[in-house]
Amino acid sequence: MASEEHKELSDYIKSVHLSLRKSSSKLGADTAWQEHCCNVDTLSKYAECMQKLATTHWETNCNSATSEATSRIKWAVEFCHDYFNNHLYKKYRDKELGISQSIGLQVDREESFSEPIKLLDVGSCYNPFKVYNMFDVIAIDLCPANSSVLQCDFLNVEIGNCHTIKDLTATQFQHESFDVITFCFLLEYIPTSQLRIAACEKAYKLVKPGGILIINTPDSKHVGANSKIMKCWRYTLAEIGFNRIKYEKAKFMHCMVFRKSLNKEIAQRWALLYKEPYMEYAIHIPQDSNILDDEELDTTTQHIDEDSVLDDFQELPFH
Repeated sequence: MASEEHKELSDYIKSVHLSLRKSSSKLGADTAWQEHCCNVDTLSKYAECMQKLATTHWETNCNSATSEATSRIKWAVEFCHDYFNNHLYKKYRDKELGISQSIGLQVDREESFSEPIKLLDVGSCYNPFKVYNMFDVIAIDLCPANSSVLQCDFLNVEIGNCHTIKDLTATQFQHESFDVITFCFLLEYIPTSQLRIAACEKAYKLVKPGGILIINTPDSKHVGANSKIMKCWRYTLAEIGFNRIKYEKAKFMHCMVFRKSLNKEIAQRWALLYKEPYMEYAIHIPQDSNILDDEELDTTTQHIDEDSVLDDFQELPFH
């Protein structure tokens, strides 16, 4: 059972997400996002709440002997260990090469990973991956919770021939320079499908061939409740050039790993073969349909709108 403080913190997080989605519907996504990035007070309070949720409440839930909660950090670390250190990536490389040969597609790229593994943690808050020696971490956030995290707006960061970092602020990252990129509870923060796709397209440009994008998104419903949404995510990421190689529905979240195909057409082939009528090039979340005008949003309605994600930020383990 979540404590009173736990509920207050998670309610604030959800209110920021809802406010940003509503602003986007009125002002347009780009304008709303720019205004949000300039709202220092909101960003600071959001960072404070997220860090407290992660390090105090979610960690306690995850470590409880009776909890069914899954730690997104440990989940990501364990998969990365298998993929990079135990060479699981070779399995997926061989599969891609087999597909390419069967369809006459040339693959002239191969994996070249770093040691330690270069990880970009987007929306990091407090840099939870820094305790693992297997990673060389660059952690970024709109409003960092500590000095180990760089200030950066990932949606607007430039891509070039080198990293540009000054005064704990990142303004440019090198093209195809990361082995793994993590989006933990990031996409539901971003207010529209268009901007979520932009974030994934940017990740595609920054991750190395054969590298991976790890996505976690909250969902306390049963595995089939939002299955069509998750399938649309898979379709959209495939169109970008990512093959989904791991999926797990934990009690309070979806855990996914997407591999950057050695040739984009291999991933796009999956999208072509398995596209269903309801699939579209979009990354929607259940809350997208819950945006109402201010005058219609009374206390009762807001409770109903957010009820489907009430448990998500009250119970989720972060660390």
